Amino acid sequence: MNNMIYLDNAATTRTKPEIVKAMLPYFSEYYGNPSSVYSFSNDSKKAVEKAREQVAEAIGANKEEIYFTAGGSESDNWALTATAEAYQGKGRHIITSKIEHHAVLNTCQYLEKRGFEVTYLDTDEYGVVDLVQLKAAIRPDTILISIMFANNEIGTIQPVKEIGEIAKEHGILFHTDAVQAFGHIPIQVDDLNISMLSASGHKLNGPKGIGFLYIRRGIKTRSFIHGGAQERKRRAGTENVPGIVGMGLAAELAVQTMEERAEKERTLRDYLISRIMGEVPYVRVNGHRTKRLPNNVNLAFQFIEGESLLIMLDMAGICGSSGSACTSGSLDPSHVLLAIGLPHEIAHGSLRLTLSEENTREEMDYTAEKIKEIVEKLRSMSPLYEDYLKGQSRT
Repeated sequence: MNNMIYLDNAATTRTKPEIVKAMLPYFSEYYGNPSSVYSFSNDSKKAVEKAREQVAEAIGANKEEIYFTAGGSESDNWALTATAEAYQGKGRHIITSKIEHHAVLNTCQYLEKRGFEVTYLDTDEYGVVDLVQLKAAIRPDTILISIMFANNEIGTIQPVKEIGEIAKEHGILFHTDAVQAFGHIPIQVDDLNISMLSASGHKLNGPKGIGFLYIRRGIKTRSFIHGGAQERKRRAGTENVPGIVGMGLAAELAVQTMEERAEKERTLRDYLISRIMGEVPYVRVNGHRTKRLPNNVNLAFQFIEGESLLIMLDMAGICGSSGSACTSGSLDPSHVLLAIGLPHEIAHGSLRLTLSEENTREEMDYTAEKIKEIVEKLRSMSPLYEDYLKGQSRT
């Protein structure tokens, strides 16, 4: 077994060697600017267009509907702000959920300060959006529904097809943050009635600093970055050719290996959950038990602090997370766990482990043993746990 067990693939993934190899020539050999007119730039230009085709094919889109960005957060910002600006003559109402990534939630707050109204939908205890509440929230001035494909913390997969159908029925644009889902579960934008989709390269063994936004043909979103004619005049700036090459190949490889990879991850995921649930008392699984990403394990342990658990797991050579990578430095409990109804004291004891196909059953056994050992140790020092046991002994 390796000295380190990496179980934080929702935060980022290892860039595959074959993807790094494909990127390298575009740093020093084919380094021409794709926007230049001389022949030396043609290799770069062709590489960008090939990657655009690879990404488009992965979601059943046309390559002209793919716009490269610097990552998922930029794509989310673009989808919401540019759409709001372009369609504000029709209405100024947006619908999203309380468990979105902060790239969506904070952008919605930004838009609220500029006169837009946002409805934040509740979810059930598993993190699934209430479709009845969604339908009830739609108004004549609703211009956009933005619901993530799968949650980055608890792994719950939303009823995207049904949401897309509701949006289409009412003539409303539907954006989905698919950063965690893209390359891990099947996505076909036409079948799901998706108007816009955000994704990022480093969540599927591609490089960091690259992502894309799918914009269905005919949608009149405004330009997001001004200054040049790149990305069909919608996103100015010299293209990140090595990153784009890596993103394209990562998308192609992810689709090719998806079924086999998901099956392996799902088997390891369920085995790890089964061991912990069977051997550690006072623990619950967060998120939907079956409608969840294949590699996501999210658990809440009573009577302990998640940060202490993370530190001790790190000392044991295990990399995990207490939630989203963007908020892991915060002392506040996860907004997602609070939204699905967990009290603060239990939400504080959360642990997110996200697997890859490179993990092994041996690693799951080691992780389960260490979690059992660490939780027992932390609870032995917890006055809350001691008081609870005393209370139980009196009943």
